[in-house]
Amino acid sequence: MKLGVAGFPPLSFRAVSMWLGLPILWAVVRALRVPFAIERRDWARLAGLTFTNMLVWHVLAILAVQALSSGRAAILGYTMPIFSALWGMALFGERLRARHVAGIVAAGVGASLLLWHELGSLAGQPLAALGMLVAAAVWALGTQQMRHTTIAAPTLAIVFWMTLATALTMTSLAVLFERDRWTAPAAATWAAIVYNAVLIFGFAQPIWLVMARNLPPVASSMSVMMIPVLGTLTGAWWLGERLHWQDGAAIVLVVVAIASVMWPARRDRPLLPLAGEGEG
Repeated sequence: MKLGVAGFPPLSFRAVSMWLGLPILWAVVRALRVPFAIERRDWARLAGLTFTNMLVWHVLAILAVQALSSGRAAILGYTMPIFSALWGMALFGERLRARHVAGIVAAGVGASLLLWHELGSLAGQPLAALGMLVAAAVWALGTQQMRHTTIAAPTLAIVFWMTLATALTMTSLAVLFERDRWTAPAAATWAAIVYNAVLIFGFAQPIWLVMARNLPPVASSMSVMMIPVLGTLTGAWWLGERLHWQDGAAIVLVVVAIASVMWPARRDRPLLPLAGEGEG
């Protein structure tokens, strides 16, 4: 993502990636013989899931990653499981143990370290950092909604229509705000577009949403735990981004926070499940 938006408008980059990824997703759905139909009564719910699971995330994340280092954007974005626990408690009456509260505090401190560095740097982008946190919080809400949705359609069908609706919206935003900056993508930009189209929209995003709907949080959220760590380290290695002590401390705190929230509860002290555990 960071490489792709280096010389290309961010909303346009995301829109092109989605349109190229949609035929792959369509082919997968067809090959698996999954019905595409969504009942009319479920259209409003589908629109809500699209807004929280995709639209807000893809708009804010791609704008933020243009302003932030890739590692810092990844750390902020993948505080999502912590927000998911909070949404589960607030909206679905799920209870948090003391260690879960401690984990949420650790995630907040980690995010604050990153915001502190942004505010303290002349080239910092505090609004971009805050935007990434908002994107993570809304995505977390969408994950909870996905786990509790009553839409009867198969998850892959839901993912296809959400992706199509998001691609249409992203295209409209790109036309409105970026048309004057359109240029022919460079080779590196095309490589990033194809990577995102095939591996993100054709593969990773559908798998994530299937997991989010059908598996307990220990299984689904564990899959994203190492993304901010890998994002920070590969950004430093591949893009030459400079690491600060705040980044290392934030990595440790975020990993500790996620682990504290997702660690399996003792069987002799049953509580309501966290973040939709047991759904599906």
